[in-house]
Amino acid sequence: MSEADGYTIEVEGNEIRVTNPDKLLWPEAGIRKATYLQKLVALSPYLLPYCRRRYMTTIRYPDGAGGKAFYQKRAPEPLPEFVHTAVREQVRYVVVDSLPTLLWLGNLAVLEFHPSFEYTGGEEPAEWVLDIDPSEALRGRLMEAVSLIGEALEGMGIGSVPKTSGATGVQIVIPIEAGYSFAELRKAGAFVGKYVSEKYPNLFTVERLIKNRGDRIYVDYVQHAPGKSLSAPYTPRGRPEATVSTPLTWDEVRQGADPRDYTLLTIERRLAAKGDLIADMPKQSLADILQFLQ
Repeated sequence: MSEADGYTIEVEGNEIRVTNPDKLLWPEAGIRKATYLQKLVALSPYLLPYCRRRYMTTIRYPDGAGGKAFYQKRAPEPLPEFVHTAVREQVRYVVVDSLPTLLWLGNLAVLEFHPSFEYTGGEEPAEWVLDIDPSEALRGRLMEAVSLIGEALEGMGIGSVPKTSGATGVQIVIPIEAGYSFAELRKAGAFVGKYVSEKYPNLFTVERLIKNRGDRIYVDYVQHAPGKSLSAPYTPRGRPEATVSTPLTWDEVRQGADPRDYTLLTIERRLAAKGDLIADMPKQSLADILQFLQ
């Protein structure tokens, strides 16, 4: 077998077979598998903290971005010895807790990493997330809408970090102190969603049925639940532009940041300049809002 067909690399004392290194995984961006694995190495200090101790759902693109894709919850077989797993509701998930595991999945054409909201072995949420994904008609107002929700949270004394999903939406991430339940976060999320929907009724809705939303932006607080998952901060996405789910500053949101600007080809420069904006945010207390809701 020639090097063009594959080769073996050693990472942290583990051997990983790289197959078809010249395969185009993002044809429009010109990113081949070998380059993708190099990008995963660069992203790993930022991506892995949001994957450790989580049940990982991956999205594999055997033919590269733009081709057919499939979600994978069950750990693929055979598993290398260095890959750890965790079981939830009779499903054995991969736990992406090391660079070798990340690269092994990358070689399998995993282009997206979607960790669970809860930690393995428990039911406590790791953070609080509001998902904002507008209809096509309102995509141009996405950053305006996200900014208004950020202002509402700030007015409630809650610090937060917006991040692009890497696809069409934005998630607002609130790092939280330990001890809260999903039920408490859902109650707080419902309050925030209803607050902005009443204050800006032509822009926001908490209506679950798509047919009843009209051209309003849905504030999704229901998706944040045990057993659910969402794109990790710093995960690549299987989009033609090779976008990466990227935390933003609130100034960037107010200036109308374009999610398509944050890609595998630009993310390293950004991380060198900005670092991890979510890690820099102190864990938030929700005592005041939960006490108010009682």
